Amino acid sequence: MQMIVNCVAYKNGVRIRSIAVEDISEVLKQDSTFVWLGLHEPSEALLLKIQEEFNLHELAIEDAHHAHQRPKLEEYGDSLFVVLQTGQLLDNAIHFGETLIFVGRRFLVSVRHGPSLSYAKVRNRCELAADRLAQGPGFALYAIMDFVVDNYRPIVDSLQARLETIEATIFKQRFSQDCLQDLYDLRRQLVLLQSAAEPLLEICNSLIRFHTDIIPKEARAYFRDIHDHVRGVTQATSNMREMLTTAMQVNLSLVTVAQNEVVKKLAGWGAILAIPTMVFSLYGMNFKHMPELDAKLGYPIVILVVILGCLWVYRRLKRAGWL
Repeated sequence: MQMIVNCVAYKNGVRIRSIAVEDISEVLKQDSTFVWLGLHEPSEALLLKIQEEFNLHELAIEDAHHAHQRPKLEEYGDSLFVVLQTGQLLDNAIHFGETLIFVGRRFLVSVRHGPSLSYAKVRNRCELAADRLAQGPGFALYAIMDFVVDNYRPIVDSLQARLETIEATIFKQRFSQDCLQDLYDLRRQLVLLQSAAEPLLEICNSLIRFHTDIIPKEARAYFRDIHDHVRGVTQATSNMREMLTTAMQVNLSLVTVAQNEVVKKLAGWGAILAIPTMVFSLYGMNFKHMPELDAKLGYPIVILVVILGCLWVYRRLKRAGWL
């Protein structure tokens, strides 16, 4: 696996050349030049070399090596350490990865862990906008963050479509354990997506208000745009979580209604069967003067009375909606 994806020097926003890791510290000494280094699951030895070349803080390097960090922004001396969670929708499930970014006035280092799309398209787009890239690593940081946030939107749309499908299913069929499981799984994925996106609001606010040495005034408008996109994602996930809670309550209510219908039917048939049970129990008694034993029509009359009584109770229960 290639750990060093790309290592390029830029001057005034124009790509100069690809450079070796060992030459980074020398290139950084040149005026109006910054280095953009992309790494994918680097080894500890490579990260230590990167730390030496860029003079990075050891705690940030430790986080970059072990990954599994929450989205955050930390300041170490004259450089920033940004952690982003990337997301991809595969087989109807969200797969999260991490991108950890070191950014200073003259450099940007991106470290990818886990499922994550390549940033080659981001780099190409930035190189086509040389006037913006001339603003320095701040614009490259914006481009990566914007790419990560834009990939949240298709996930939100897919989850919304799943929610609409589940809602339609709830009212079309009786209680289904699979439907309830889908609701729970969808809610869990929404929680994970919101946990990945929501911290970006604070990160963007910090980049807009502070760190002017890395994020120039001209670049702040771009981070406000990211902030708006993230807010749209978080609002959509919050709304869907509320709708899911309602859908779960409706599903359980429908189960309760169905159970009540069953209980009503059982109670109705119990009332109907109570008539023959009561009558026939009389003939099971042992006493001297048994009613209607001497009457030739006694038996058919009793049967007729039982049938008529059952039919009368059945009609009353049918009209009441119990049967």
